[in-house]
Amino acid sequence: MKSKIIEITGVGEILLERSRRAKHINLSVRPFKGVRVAVPYGVSFARAEEVAQSKAGWLKRHMDRMVLVEKKATELKKNNCINRREARKSIIKRLNELSEKHGFNYNKVFVKNQKTRWGSCSEKNNINLNVNLLLLPDELIDYTILHELVHTRIKDHSKRFWDELNKYVSCAKELDHKLKNHKFLFLSSTQ
Repeated sequence: MKSKIIEITGVGEILLERSRRAKHINLSVRPFKGVRVAVPYGVSFARAEEVAQSKAGWLKRHMDRMVLVEKKATELKKNNCINRREARKSIIKRLNELSEKHGFNYNKVFVKNQKTRWGSCSEKNNINLNVNLLLLPDELIDYTILHELVHTRIKDHSKRFWDELNKYVSCAKELDHKLKNHKFLFLSSTQ
């Protein structure tokens, strides 16, 4: 058996799922996905259920938090319906402004509804940007664009990369952390 769904009072349904990658029983709570318990091969579902039951309080607290995250993501998406054509124009305009201002060159740009990334830069200096950038504060839009523009020069996340990025934005690591706090915006688009 590869998976099994159990019910824990006060928490709800929990997916127990075999995982070749798991070395230990691993519990996770994800917005719009619920609770998943990764069960390594060699460990019984009964043992995984015992562990999940013993962590019911922890799971309940995290489920309550996830409900708030789901609500926030849904509201934000609902109240900020994005016109893809207009979003594309706006994002590319800002990309061109920042690239010209700071002397960056890129090859092509693609604006997509990505599920896991705000942006990326390929080896050929093609830049991909997420259409949902427009839901972010301006400082995070600029940070994301500049992050990818710096990748046209430095392809990794070395100290050299962060030093270079700090020339264009103040406190790049802090902005990166703020950006990670907006990942919930990806989640509502996968419902």
